[in-house]
Amino acid sequence: MKTKFANKQEKSLRPTSPKQCRLNLVIECAFIIAGILFLLAPTAQAFVMPPGFGTNSGPVYTPLNSWSFYDSTSWTDDKGYAPVSFTNLSWSYLGNGSSLEVDTNVPTWLQYNVYENDGRTNLTVDAGTVMFWFAPSSWSSTNLGGSGPGEYGRLLEVGGYATDSSFGWWSIYVDDVGQNVYFSAQTNDLSGTVTTYFSAPIAWTTNYFHHLALTYSATNTALYLDGGLVTNGPPMTVYPGPDVLANGLFIGSDSNGVYQAHGMFDTVVTYSVPLDADTIQETYNWQSWIYYVDPLNKVMMKFGSAPSTPSYGPIFNAVTGSGYLTAISTNTSDCVTSSNVWITNTVAMTVGTNMTVRFTIAGGSNAVPYDVFATSVLSFGTNGVPWAWMGQGYQCVTYTLTNLPSSTCFLILGTPQDSDGDGLTDAYERLVSKTDPNNPNSSGDGILDGWKVLWGLNPLLNNPAQPGLRANFMYDGISRLKSDTGIVNEAFGFDAQGNIQLDQP
Repeated sequence: MKTKFANKQEKSLRPTSPKQCRLNLVIECAFIIAGILFLLAPTAQAFVMPPGFGTNSGPVYTPLNSWSFYDSTSWTDDKGYAPVSFTNLSWSYLGNGSSLEVDTNVPTWLQYNVYENDGRTNLTVDAGTVMFWFAPSSWSSTNLGGSGPGEYGRLLEVGGYATDSSFGWWSIYVDDVGQNVYFSAQTNDLSGTVTTYFSAPIAWTTNYFHHLALTYSATNTALYLDGGLVTNGPPMTVYPGPDVLANGLFIGSDSNGVYQAHGMFDTVVTYSVPLDADTIQETYNWQSWIYYVDPLNKVMMKFGSAPSTPSYGPIFNAVTGSGYLTAISTNTSDCVTSSNVWITNTVAMTVGTNMTVRFTIAGGSNAVPYDVFATSVLSFGTNGVPWAWMGQGYQCVTYTLTNLPSSTCFLILGTPQDSDGDGLTDAYERLVSKTDPNNPNSSGDGILDGWKVLWGLNPLLNNPAQPGLRANFMYDGISRLKSDTGIVNEAFGFDAQGNIQLDQP
């Protein structure tokens, strides 16, 4: 679907009254900027592979089943089979236009049969292939400065892990810091052992989709990321039995709805045989264009906040300044002072391949700065998609925002209210940092949330507990400093008198 302005380069939007658009005292109003909306229309066909797909001389593979998640109401698979159960799921326009999102702070799961009543099999655990697209929706890997999912997030799982291996388990999952992906299994032999077939390092960012393909058989196991082979593992010898398979498979969490992946899933496909490397590469090549061309995906990957000029006056403000906003005029004659603030006189203009938006901040109080935030996916809450801070503006002033993406864009205003005095407004904490607006130290490590944002730290992470974010001093047996690791990595030597020898600048 595309929205265009017939025979015009711009179109004014009707001014919005404060009663029509007030959300609350902190986040006052939102509106949609008219632009070019690029969305994949849901269809009945699974987005899997082109007809007759396969290498020129290789086999053509037939999937066991696939899940494109076009049905966000009853979550039927691409063959029309309903799930066994589900709860607290979300649906996103990101991905190829329809993706499953498993990301809450309450139990959330999506369960399908392994064996349907008519004899159809959706997953084989002893030999086969599982392929899917995944993007973290509320985390990035800690090696990229993020917080990770915070738990061992299940991507796809059968059975359940048991310390005494009394049940049976088969799982693809990421670790709690989001730096590794694993494939592990247990049988019910009461040995207490876990067979981890392989692990592979990852560095994933929020809303950026990656293609995963797991192949497994009696001769080999392997993992492909974004079309390429990254690791091999031993033959598949340990897996759950029929009793466990009867409990079904789970996408995005364990069977209790915890250990969530906190991310989005798209185009999940299963096969009863291992696919060859060429087919996996070609599948990635054929599918990847939509994930990296769709403006919604591109915007959410690249929508960055404006630079700010922090204030250190009597009241600490970690994020201040005009940012990306450019003031073009002021009109005090028609200015209305109000306890509410809203956006009016909006004009959206196409400039090349981007959009420029002109708007006026109305209501509010004189000389009070109001934050402007933007996103391409309307999302709120702790686990919602983070917004980007565009800058601060004042009542009765008309501003422009340039170089906006030519896709759906939402703007929202926030007031200066800072309930916990940590240097971040309540609106910024709810929309951007996802910290607690009533707790100045959301991570509990003793550092104000505002200082963390100012220093480029993750305000949700206990930073002093991270060895790489602090200075760690090591001493020898007679209490002489011998090395420093963490922010700076350096080993010290000693002269003949035992003094530390420092490198000269």
